[in-house]
Amino acid sequence: MSKRELLLLSNGTMHGSEFLEYAAEYIKSFLARSGAKNILFVPYALHDHDKYEETARKAFAKMGYETESIHRSSDPEQAVMNAEAIFAGGGNTFRLLKTLYDKNLVHLIRQRVLQEGMPYMGASAGTNVATVNICTTNDMPIVYPPTFTALKLVPFNINPHYIEPDNTSKHMGETRELRIKEYFECEESYPVLALREGSILQVKGDQAELRGLPQTAKLFVKNEKPQEYAVGADMSFLLKLGKHMCE
Repeated sequence: MSKRELLLLSNGTMHGSEFLEYAAEYIKSFLARSGAKNILFVPYALHDHDKYEETARKAFAKMGYETESIHRSSDPEQAVMNAEAIFAGGGNTFRLLKTLYDKNLVHLIRQRVLQEGMPYMGASAGTNVATVNICTTNDMPIVYPPTFTALKLVPFNINPHYIEPDNTSKHMGETRELRIKEYFECEESYPVLALREGSILQVKGDQAELRGLPQTAKLFVKNEKPQEYAVGADMSFLLKLGKHMCE
């Protein structure tokens, strides 16, 4: 049985609220399981690490947690080894994944989460890199990671910030659903859990549940009709589809 403890947010900020404010109670409940009081913040998805660090520090301080940003460390690998919990913030998924590889942190984070049970939290890009690969991110490839393979903390993909098309719009471009279906045209593809704003997936070992605001998440599986799941839904079956990937 995996020791993983994950809290995967679709987004860090909701309209009209502060950074992580909508998820504060979920974060506190999540971290209470491990007793973690200090969070290692990963700001690599944005260019201005100092500014992002300050935003995260203020948000976690309101919840009663200390925050250390990994970009301050002269030895990022040791920082991960010493971490009580990790939060990877949103921004550009390609930049985040490339930096994790550049600093030799991918295998180390995976080991600490899956084998040692270190809590991992992510929002947006931080959620994308927790999955099998980053092929279903919404971001532009502004940099080139050595591979699209991500942390593989779960055996499926996630599409954060999922939105349905506006039926009143005259825009004729591809919808998010069409882009996800294009992904399934690849020979090797994985289920995609589309998380709307305010949606959260919490994983405890081999159990997974939808949390967050009272709305649905949409699951896409190749050659199947998309299915909607409400908050509170048991999503543990997704962890069994490719269990061998997270062992």
